This record gives sequence, C-alpha cells and structure tokens, in this order.
Amino acid sequence: MAAATIVHDTSEAVELCPAYGLYLKPITKMTISVALPQLKQPGKSISNWEVMERLKGMVHNHQFSTLRISKSTMDFIRFEGEVENKSLVKSFLACLDGKTIKLSGFSDILKVRAAEFKIDFPTRHDWDSFFRDAKDMNETLPGERPDTIHLEGLPCKWFALKESGSEKPSEDVLVKVFEKFGEIRNVDIPMLDPYREEMTGRNFHTFSFGGHLNFEAYVQYREYVGFIQAMSALRGMKLMYKGEDGKAVACNIKVSFDSTKHLSDASIKKRQLERQKLQELEQQREEQKRREKEAEERQRAEERKQKELEELERERKREEKLRKREQKQRDRELRRNQKKLEKLQAEEQKQLQEKIKLEERKLLLAQRNLQSIRLIAELLSRAKVPGGSLCSRQPRPGCPRCPPLKCGRRHGAVSPPAAAVAMKPALMPRMTAPAREGVALVCRDFRAVTVSFCKAGAFRFPEQAGSLPGAAAEALCFLWVGAVAESAGGRSLWPMPLCVVSWPGCDLTSGPEQRGKVGWGEG
Repeated sequence: MAAATIVHDTSEAVELCPAYGLYLKPITKMTISVALPQLKQPGKSISNWEVMERLKGMVHNHQFSTLRISKSTMDFIRFEGEVENKSLVKSFLACLDGKTIKLSGFSDILKVRAAEFKIDFPTRHDWDSFFRDAKDMNETLPGERPDTIHLEGLPCKWFALKESGSEKPSEDVLVKVFEKFGEIRNVDIPMLDPYREEMTGRNFHTFSFGGHLNFEAYVQYREYVGFIQAMSALRGMKLMYKGEDGKAVACNIKVSFDSTKHLSDASIKKRQLERQKLQELEQQREEQKRREKEAEERQRAEERKQKELEELERERKREEKLRKREQKQRDRELRRNQKKLEKLQAEEQKQLQEKIKLEERKLLLAQRNLQSIRLIAELLSRAKVPGGSLCSRQPRPGCPRCPPLKCGRRHGAVSPPAAAVAMKPALMPRMTAPAREGVALVCRDFRAVTVSFCKAGAFRFPEQAGSLPGAAAEALCFLWVGAVAESAGGRSLWPMPLCVVSWPGCDLTSGPEQRGKVGWGEG
C-alpha cells in the first residue's frame, strides 16, 4: 500500500473510533493522461518532470497534495494526483481536462485528459453474485456468506495498545474500532499467529519488531446488516489517524469481502488442528533442541573437565619438576655448605694445630731459657777464682775490690777470648750441627755486667761501656750462641744467650769431669 501522507485539512473526516484517533477521509484522487506526439528527430525525448511541472502550473491558486506518474509509454504519460478536499476535484478537472501543453523544443502540442479516479471497491452485486453462484458455499453458515471484511494495508502502530508501549497490533483494538458498524462475531490477524505461514503456505508477514509496518485483518460480523454498513462506510475512503498534537496523516487501505471462508467454523477448526500439530512439532523440535543443547552442555562439561584434569596434571608435573629442582638446589646448597663447613673445620683444625705447635714451641723455648739460666748458674757456680775480685788495670791503694794479681801476668794482659775459645770445645760437641756458631767478646773496665740477647753472629756493646771506669774488671766475656730450631712451616732462628764471666786466672775447662758436665738443653 501507499505510504501515509500528511493531511492539512481534516474538515471532511468522518469519525471511526475517536478513542484511538481513527477517522475515515474521502479519497480525492484524479487521473491525468497526457498524449505524447510522435518524435521525429532521433535522440530527442520528452521530460516527464517538465510535463509534471506544466500540469502543476495549469492549476491556478491550488496545488496537488501528491502527484506521481502511474504509467509512462511512448504514446502517453498517466499521472495520479490527489487534492486536499473532495470539493476541489471538480475545479482541478475543469483546469486540466481538454487543455493542451506546449513544450519547448517541440512544435506539436500535448493534449491533456483528466477524470476522477475510479476506485476499485466491490459492490453489493459483486458479493451477492459470488455467494449465489459458488457451489461450495452455504449461506446459512458463518464465514460462507457475505459477513466477513478483508482489510489490507492497516498500519500496525495505529491498532496497537497504547499502554503496552508496543507497535504490535491488537485484536481487541480491531474489535473496538469496527464494532461501530455492528456486532462482531470474530476477528483474525494472521500476522499474530506464528504458525499461520506454515499452515497455509501463504506469506502473511508475521509480526516482528523492526519488521513490516502494515498488516492484514479479517473482521466477521454477526449480522448481514453490520457487514453492509461497514462496506458502505469504507467505500471510497482512506484511513486517517489524528494524534494528540492535532497532526493528521492518512493512508490508503484495501477493502474487500472474504471469499475464502477464512472465518468459517471448519476453517477455524482446521487451523486449530494444524496449529496444535505445529505446536506439538514445535515442542518436539524444542525438546530435540533441548536434548541437543544438554548433550552439547554435557560434552562441553566433559571437555572442560578433561581440560581441567589435563591442567591439573600439567600443574602437578610442573610442581613435581619444580620440587625436584628445588630439592636438587637444596642438595647442592647442602653439599656446598658441607664443603664450606669441612673447609672451615679443616682451617680451624689447622689453626689449632699451628697454635698448639706455637704453644709447644713457646714451652720449649721457655724450657730452653730455663735450661740456659740453669746452665749459666751451673757454670758460674763452678768458676774458680784464685785471687778472686774485679779490679782495674792499675791497683788502687786501699781499694778492697782490687786484690793483687796472682796469675803472674800484667793487668790487661789477660785474653778473655782465649778463655772463651777454651770453653767452646766443651760446649760445641753438645750443639746441633746448624747451631754451631759462637763469638766471644772481651770488655774491660766495667763496673757492672749487662746480659744482652741477640741472634747468632750479632754483637751488642752495653751503652754504659763508654762511661765505665777502665779498671772495673780484669776481663768480661760474653759468648753468644744462636741455636736454630726446626718448626712446622720452615726454619726459624731463635736466640739462645750464654753469658760467661771470666776473671784472670779462672779456668772453666779444668778437669775432664767439668767438661763432660757442661751441656745445652735438648733441641
């Protein structure tokens, strides 16, 4: 059906159902035919748009609501025009019918013919003759007689429930709109039945959101009078909707009587049986889909469970691998720590052994020092002094410390190194081979004796030697002997002092028994 058009003048509108804003407005159409001349020059054509503009210009002080081309051939162009009111149709026809159009570039004139639009609407004679001549119709049964109107091109939005907020047409609204003409026995909107297309094989354009904007409907009246009144009221009319804001739009609808027994009891029962079968089939399909969906869900659950098990197994292997790696690392760390501990213990043991050896060496040195002291004491105790006192080179008169020399030699003639050399053969046999080294030093005129320690081969004179009187003693002899001892890490030189004091006439080596008793400490 044609799209809805805006209505500016609603004065001729007839109420259909004001509660839903529905009205009936007369159809004000006309047919305009323009005869075309023979085109003598090839490649030259007549513009339809130019012809349409010339037609609009021929109507003085008025304008078409709509003007469109319904058919175009080489001989003529047919237009369909519509005006606002029924009263304007005659004036438009007077301005157009029998007139001519002169187009620029064409010498021939174009003849115009205009007439009122012939409405395709069934008459009473049409349905009476149809039901009278039909062999399969029973005028005593509803639906098999002229009592049902078939409507096409009804806008869905105009017949929808306002409170529902949906554009889906409602059978209740359809009943309220058309019960104005009589009591309604039954109505049917095929697009509301989801099984209708499958039942009949016809395309009823079942309702879907965002789908078709128009629908078809069947309205069955209980009495023949209602059918007659409805058909008479809808003849030559189009449906108009007037909104709450006062704006109105209108659309053409197709009205005819039902010749298919659509709302007969047999057809309704048949559709119900078919609908029941389709519902059962739909339930079976839904059940099949449900079973398939459950099977898919079970399969997905099994796959998901299998994946979880595989993931757990991978995680377990990963953890096991990590645990083994950590265990190996701990073992390596333990072995490393054990080695470090063993090394530290070995170092500590080594240091302890060295410390023990050092202490033993210190003890040995202490013992040797003690033995040296004892040896010196023994040597001093065995020393025999004939005259027996320290004296200077020249005896001092009245000095009790300067006895006369009894050795028969002159003061200063004594050679203490000779005494030390004489003592050395008694000491040397008891010394180890590496430690056989000795030196004797003679100092005169000492008032005191200072014992010093030094290494083998080194000599130290007392600092007081320069200030002592020259006649302090007959002779003073120091014998330094260094002994070399073996140690754990190498050879160390340990000083061992031996101090021998000799006076003139002393004899440390007198007698073989004394020489045999002179000795060193062990080591």
